[in-house]
Amino acid sequence: MDFLVLFLWYLAFIPVTIFMICICSKSPRLKGLAHEGAQLCSCVFPKCLQRATQRFLHYLFHTRNHNFIMLHLALQGMVYAEYTWEILDYCQDLEFSLSYLLLPYLLLIVNLVFFTLTCVTNPGTITKADELLFLQAYEFDNIMFPRNARCLTCNLQKPARSKHCSVCDRCVHRFDHHCVWVNNCIGAWNTRYFLTYLSTLTASAASMAAVSAAFLVRLVVVSDLYQEMYLDDLGRLQEMDVALIIQYLFLSFPRIVFLLGFLLVLSFLLGGYFCFVMYLAATNQTTNEWYRGDWTWCQHCPLVARPQSADPKVYRNIHSRGLWSNLGEIFLPALPYYQKKKK
Repeated sequence: MDFLVLFLWYLAFIPVTIFMICICSKSPRLKGLAHEGAQLCSCVFPKCLQRATQRFLHYLFHTRNHNFIMLHLALQGMVYAEYTWEILDYCQDLEFSLSYLLLPYLLLIVNLVFFTLTCVTNPGTITKADELLFLQAYEFDNIMFPRNARCLTCNLQKPARSKHCSVCDRCVHRFDHHCVWVNNCIGAWNTRYFLTYLSTLTASAASMAAVSAAFLVRLVVVSDLYQEMYLDDLGRLQEMDVALIIQYLFLSFPRIVFLLGFLLVLSFLLGGYFCFVMYLAATNQTTNEWYRGDWTWCQHCPLVARPQSADPKVYRNIHSRGLWSNLGEIFLPALPYYQKKKK
């Protein structure tokens, strides 16, 4: 039972941590607590270590580098290697369908194609040459995107829904976010590739988790493990329960059980994020706009609620044109430089 508790903690730790980070990023109160914690740590750790840590984090998250791309490919390679060497052979012995076993490899090929496209595609860089075209693309709401605002870094008039990315040092049309995993901004021209990449990554993790779980269940059924008996501490015969079966499987196949736990957590996180970005796509919002919005749906929460101003300006999404038009805008985006060439 102790093992089962630890394993559940292992499954729950990452989702809870990410949820708390999201809440902290929106809550002034929790931001203050985090700042006080950082000040306390600064009194404990030497200045040279703090400066080295700050420089490393700045390089990692605030400059363009290929570290996360290499980490992404390394993790993906290790998961698929473990799936191939540990699970595939066992499943073939248990006469699993070959198409069922090869599905993760097909998803991997599609995923790597769209991962590459997301990395190398121009997200929608705004330059002097096409500045006027981008200014006509979207209507200004004069709340989040005021008319005649300028980017002081690029010396450009900022089109509606654009943002200057400090990592890439450029203004991006319909800026969504900067993704460290692809070392590129996600904007108007590569959002479709990013969504396909994310969907295939989620599907590949879920398919490998399904195969791993099916293998363990088939193993329990074939070996009649659920009908086995054991002696408890008092010397009485007891039937095997779920906790003991899981513990037995972990002792017999520890790498497969931990791989299954990792894939379940990954599928949960990726699936949740994919649902979120599809909601944004269906309502014609970007992550940047959603984050900068008022979060009216959780203003009742005491941890997140902000004091009401005397003259509140509520941001409203004025760009949604219906589900199919919104999705068409993402998957069939207009390319201003093509239009310019035609003129």
